Amino acid sequence: MRRLLLLLPVLLAGFAQAAEPIAIDVYRDPNCGCCEAWIDHLEDNGFSVSDHVVNDMTSVKMEHGIPHRLGSCHTAVIDGKFVEGHVPAADILKLRAQPDLIGAAVPGMPIGSPGMEMGERKDAFKVIGVSKAGEERVLSEYPGD
Repeated sequence: MRRLLLLLPVLLAGFAQAAEPIAIDVYRDPNCGCCEAWIDHLEDNGFSVSDHVVNDMTSVKMEHGIPHRLGSCHTAVIDGKFVEGHVPAADILKLRAQPDLIGAAVPGMPIGSPGMEMGERKDAFKVIGVSKAGEERVLSEYPGD
């Protein structure tokens, strides 16, 4: 029962998603194909994406306070929080439900993460949440093959 109560905000956010698309801004390099595939993943999961093609991704990451060690190829912003890299849509909903977090990241570009699908291969990866105090914690873990 406690687990259900902990998941309630995420479930309610999912119901809200079905009623109205969730707006998210995505910043990406013009030459990145996996970024477009991640945008497709978001749209397939009820997000309304504003796609911003920029030439200086480093500035975008610095502006949103993304730690270098958590970097990836694209950056999104939702509700004033950053979403760095190939974060699954379900984890973005988790991020929105946690007021102490300023962002979430999937460092690098793990194969099998949303937008990085390559056949059946899947690398293990973690979604890392970042608190207002700069502390990091694992929001989700995805196993590899």
